[in-house]
Amino acid sequence: MTAARPPIRLCALDDIPDGGACALIAPVIKNSPTDTHKAMRQSLIAVRRKNSVWLYVNACPHVGAPLNMEPGQFLNYDKTLILCANHGALFTIDGGLCIHGPCIGKTLDNIPCRIEKGAVYLGSGPN
Repeated sequence: MTAARPPIRLCALDDIPDGGACALIAPVIKNSPTDTHKAMRQSLIAVRRKNSVWLYVNACPHVGAPLNMEPGQFLNYDKTLILCANHGALFTIDGGLCIHGPCIGKTLDNIPCRIEKGAVYLGSGPN
């Protein structure tokens, strides 16, 4: 039986601007072919609306490039959609669905997270 991993804290909720987005680098645990654990790091975007946070892998489903060209710039002008700066694709904040651009109908890779005691953690349930 594998021991439970401790929760992975990403940041304080207040580190993500309310109504905005920011970049995060998160440790990702993957099993190698020999079933030993190998730590990797992954670039994520976090979008916050009041006490809700959505996490996505920072990669457009069109070509896999990062969504931003400038640090921390992930949203369109009125901050209602996630914008891919490479080809202008627009994604919904609450599901990552592309509604405009070269990858319409595809979604950003969602990373489950939860908010607990003012912090954002990887995963959707209690540990």
